[in-house]
Amino acid sequence: MSLWLIGTAALAVQAAPDWAERCEAAFAYSAARRGASLLILQDGRPVCERYAAGADATTAIELYSGTKAFAGLLAAAAVTDGLLRLDEPVADTLPEWRNDPRKGKATIRQLLAMEAGLPSKIGVVPTYAEAVAMPFNAEPGQRFQYGPAPMQVFGEVMRRKLAAAGREPDPLDYLEARLLRPLGVTSAVWRRGADGLPLLPQGASLTARDWARVGEFVRLKGRAEGRQLVDADTLAALFRPSPANPAYGLTWWLPHASDAADPVIASRDLHRRPELVPDDLVMAAGAGDQRLYVIPSRKLTIVRQAQVAPSDFARPIPRSAQWSDTDFLLEILLP
Repeated sequence: MSLWLIGTAALAVQAAPDWAERCEAAFAYSAARRGASLLILQDGRPVCERYAAGADATTAIELYSGTKAFAGLLAAAAVTDGLLRLDEPVADTLPEWRNDPRKGKATIRQLLAMEAGLPSKIGVVPTYAEAVAMPFNAEPGQRFQYGPAPMQVFGEVMRRKLAAAGREPDPLDYLEARLLRPLGVTSAVWRRGADGLPLLPQGASLTARDWARVGEFVRLKGRAEGRQLVDADTLAALFRPSPANPAYGLTWWLPHASDAADPVIASRDLHRRPELVPDDLVMAAGAGDQRLYVIPSRKLTIVRQAQVAPSDFARPIPRSAQWSDTDFLLEILLP
């Protein structure tokens, strides 16, 4: 029997016959696609916890772009603390943007929604300074462009905001103090760029249990251990569809159809069965099909991780082994 520690209490997995069957089906789907961990919590209690590919409950696995969702949570904490406003111009913090006709209009909200107008290449992460210096190729709010550069610009915004407030300017130090430690997340390992600053588009590694703690924090609208760590309305803003891409909020994916002409959209199919996939589902997603799903209406937090190496991304994936968020979730959600 698997145990999951919540605070100081050890809770045994509650494997009711119905959940046992769903757990087995979801794990089989995941394991056939390089799956390493599967953890499902219902109302905070584990109902499924399985491991494969040499992983166990202590294995921290890289989230790849699942890391981006932390930038949204970082922003929510900063708004709660009065460090920034989502709709303030980025140029208020980056004066080098003020005289650029496009950059001068972009807001922090648009930056986090990947619709500020800043292009970048997936897998090629600039330093904070390089991202700030990159030119725009679209008007703010007009085009969804998924990639690492906007998150790195936000890292520089946070660095300067923290310094101006007389705080330690490292964004990761702030994230750890404000959220990760209060949530009991102890496994986080974070890669840093050539500038020594934490990567915000990718680079975080967590155990399945610690990623689930983050999901529970989202499900409970910013509360943990009876404390409201971030403003609930600000947190909810992360999960509203952005104008340029209804399938994306602020660093979190949503189960809506989208006409956005971005190649990443083609790999997301959460909208395919709207009658079965709840509308309030939100998702953090990374390469290798790293997934954190939060479904408040079902009181569910679901973590799925895979063991992959960077070299795996260059190999074509047979159609039979391709990941479908909808097909995976239907193993869990079907009546």
